[in-house]
Amino acid sequence: MIILDARYVKAYEALHQIGAAAGFEQEYLEELWSELAPDHELFGEFVYYLEHHSLFDGIRCSGYSLTDLYFYLFRRYEVSHDIGKNFADCDKEALVLESFMMMAKMKKDPDPYIRRLEKDPGMDLL
Repeated sequence: MIILDARYVKAYEALHQIGAAAGFEQEYLEELWSELAPDHELFGEFVYYLEHHSLFDGIRCSGYSLTDLYFYLFRRYEVSHDIGKNFADCDKEALVLESFMMMAKMKKDPDPYIRRLEKDPGMDLL
């Protein structure tokens, strides 16, 4: 008898639905899934996001939460598009998925991410 946790099925489907709408390639989504599925903490955060459409911030890596990573990525988007404001063309769902990927990779090897985060002039304001 095989017991399947339906949260994993629903989360997998939601990830692909959100990711496709945000324009991510299948390979990226599969890589993100391979990071989320075995990491119970990160998976729980993702399920929370799907259910509440907000980040819970229950986990931290070297002092940084998913919200910290989200705003870091958001600032990078603003700078790269030279807009400096929260314009509608910024895909917030894409930034959330990128935040989950960044957290997954940061948990495995935090040093390169910490260096990038500490170089960002706005991170001290978070």
